[in-house]
Amino acid sequence: MTMGRQLISVFDHIVSAMHIIAGVLLVLITLGVSVGVASRYFFNRPIGWIVEISSYGLLYITFLVAAWVLKEDGHVSMDFIVERFNPKARAVINMLTSATSAVVCLVLTWFGLAVTWNLFKTKHFTSTMLELPKSIIIVVIALGSLMLFIQLIRRTHCSFRTWQSLKF
Repeated sequence: MTMGRQLISVFDHIVSAMHIIAGVLLVLITLGVSVGVASRYFFNRPIGWIVEISSYGLLYITFLVAAWVLKEDGHVSMDFIVERFNPKARAVINMLTSATSAVVCLVLTWFGLAVTWNLFKTKHFTSTMLELPKSIIIVVIALGSLMLFIQLIRRTHCSFRTWQSLKF
C-alpha cells in the first residue's frame, strides 16, 4: 500500500470514528434530555446543566459528522438542475462547487484555530452554569472544518478525474 493510500485510509477511519462519536453524543443527549424532563415533571427537581450540555453536544455533532455526510454524498444538492447537464458539464460543476466549498472550509478552519488559540491563551470560560473553557467548545469548529476541507479536496480531485476521463 502506498503512502497516499495509507493516508486516505487513516483519514477515512478518523471520519468514521468522528461519525460514531457523533452518534454516541446524539444518544447521550437524547437520554440526558429525557432524564431532565422526567426529573422536572415527576420529581420537581430540574437538572439545570442538561440544556447547556445538549447545546454543546449539538454543536459537536454538527461538525463531527459533516465530513462523513459529504463522503456518503448525503448533503443537500440541486440534483434536479445538475442532472440536466451532460456528464462533462456535471463534472465541472461538481469540481467548482467542491473547490469553492473547500476554500470556505479552509477559511473557517483558519479562523476556528485562531479563535480557539486566543480563547485558550486568555483562559476564557463560558459565563454559564458549568463555566467550561470556551476553547474546548470552539475547537470542534476548526477540527470539523478541516476534515470537511480535506473531504472536499478529495471530491474536487475525483470530479477532476471524472472530467478528464470523459470525451466531448
